[in-house]
Amino acid sequence: MPAQTDTLLPSPAAPRTESDGTDRLRIVPVRRTGQWTAAVAVLALLALVLESVVRNDAFQWDVVADYFTTTAVLRGLGLTLWLTALVMVLGFALGTLLAVLRLSANHVLQAVSWGYVWLFRSTPILVQLLFWFNIGALYPEILGVRTVNLLGPVTVAVIGLTLHEAAYAAEVVRGGILSVERGQIEAAQSLGLGPWRRFRRIVLPQAMRSIVPPAGNMLIGTLKGTSIVSIIAVQDLLYSVQLVYHRTYQVIPLLLVATVWYAVVTSLLGIGQHYVERHYARGTAGAR
Repeated sequence: MPAQTDTLLPSPAAPRTESDGTDRLRIVPVRRTGQWTAAVAVLALLALVLESVVRNDAFQWDVVADYFTTTAVLRGLGLTLWLTALVMVLGFALGTLLAVLRLSANHVLQAVSWGYVWLFRSTPILVQLLFWFNIGALYPEILGVRTVNLLGPVTVAVIGLTLHEAAYAAEVVRGGILSVERGQIEAAQSLGLGPWRRFRRIVLPQAMRSIVPPAGNMLIGTLKGTSIVSIIAVQDLLYSVQLVYHRTYQVIPLLLVATVWYAVVTSLLGIGQHYVERHYARGTAGAR
């Protein structure tokens, strides 16, 4: 019987992997020649515009510097800031009430709120101010009180701007409340929270994420919109510089004084709006 020999089996070969060739490819960044060309052209154009503004003697920057911090201008700026703050507080207080009425189950209250918003958003703010300024011609007496010269220009400005802003604030607040999920309100109801506590503790903090951005835009718009009260002789920032250039005939530099002040204040408000938005966006994807 032949001797049995062991058969030598080949050792298993290591698994072969096919190379996709990426280790031999060189990654070349995409050339964005068009974008860089456009950027250079825009920067060159901006440089030319800036140079023309700075070097043009017609702007009279020395006059701008002389009047920038004068007492009349600062007094007008203070009235503008005071008027903006007061109108925003009163406007959002009335607007919140209108938003709650619009969301109520009572159809009469809904109709009243809708009608208010429709009326004050359909008419220009200048027309509204002129109506209030001439309220004595429309209603010489109200409840036995003569209305002629009853309302001064500043009071007319506060009333007119507040009623106008309330119509827009109502829609901003209503949109913020509607952005809160219905489940949040139902969960608060199941915990036995009353309507006011539900609104204050549950609805409002979440609605603020949607309310703050348009409210910030409204604030900046109101600041600039207060310049329209100069038509009824309210001595705001614009009216103050108008009084000066009517006397000195230096129209352009005095208008630049008002322009620079508006730009400074709106920039500061924009920075504040950014931090407020970031505060209410905590814990969300939009927080940064």
